[in-house]
Amino acid sequence: MQTRLTRLLGIQHPIVLPGMTYIAVPRLVAAVSHAGGLGILASGALSPEECRAAIREVRRLTDKPFGVGCSLMLPGAAECAKVALDEKVPVINVSMGKGEWVTEAAHAYGGKVVATVSTEAHARSALAAGVDGLIVTGHEAAAHGGKVTSMVLIPAVRDMTDLPIIAAGGFADGRGLMAALALGADAVAMGTRFASSLESPMHADTKQLVLSKEAEETIYSSNFDTFPCRVMRTPGGRKYTARKLSPPVAITRSLAAARELNTPLTALAKDAMGQGLVGAVKVAYFGAATLAMRKAIHEANHEDGVQLIGQSQGLVHDIASVADIVDRVMKQAQSVATSLSALQTAP
Repeated sequence: MQTRLTRLLGIQHPIVLPGMTYIAVPRLVAAVSHAGGLGILASGALSPEECRAAIREVRRLTDKPFGVGCSLMLPGAAECAKVALDEKVPVINVSMGKGEWVTEAAHAYGGKVVATVSTEAHARSALAAGVDGLIVTGHEAAAHGGKVTSMVLIPAVRDMTDLPIIAAGGFADGRGLMAALALGADAVAMGTRFASSLESPMHADTKQLVLSKEAEETIYSSNFDTFPCRVMRTPGGRKYTARKLSPPVAITRSLAAARELNTPLTALAKDAMGQGLVGAVKVAYFGAATLAMRKAIHEANHEDGVQLIGQSQGLVHDIASVADIVDRVMKQAQSVATSLSALQTAP
């Protein structure tokens, strides 16, 4: 199946692993790319040195195209983006910030830039910055989806541009892929599905928890990290979204996270001071969220941890390998296409 995105990036299947923090690690990224999709490495929790090592690890595991995700307003993101550019990564995925300088530098070596957007205004801004494609994130998505569902947001953005669109939010199988194509997208991002794969670093007990959850068992709130965010409905998820996160609480949690994760406090302070008052608060919020995320993902601690998850958790029914997931999606998509074709010819 060839689309604008597969042709642009030279990949086999219109399937993408988004750059989910602590989930999109080299092994999972390489597995998705090797299976014919596009894996995007998460750089949000990495130092520049760790980012470079991770990029080289992906290249050791596969010779297929891959990407690096950079949420530009987060601490250290610009430095990781510079590393990705220096390593001439084929695809740079930017979000949460102005990325014109990334686009210019990537285009200089033939790289492509895909911007993640969750509103029509974000899409217009990204298109004006000269990106090569968009990840359009609907309300159903894990983490920071927008207020508009994929069913409406994708065609709304398609009306703006002929560039490739990757649909994110609510997609986990071949039915979703065909629906996304009908809405005007050129591929789907399946974060929740790949987070529950064999190659995912997510704790086995957390994967089993995903299998047990229905689609409606999520919480969408801005109280976790100040941005509207979708998390799994668990004791930890309810606790962390019960009330608005204030700066003093964020700073306290951020310092606790730095100690527990063995992150030097001097590095945290340097990031904060370098971004001014508003930037310092953002650094604190990011630090406050990271420990809770790690506890859920790596320790299956859902009393003190928070698992970012999409509504498509209700469509995940087993723990399968990435290769098997991709194969199933493509076969189911073909089956749906055949069924729709039969409808057209039915008397």
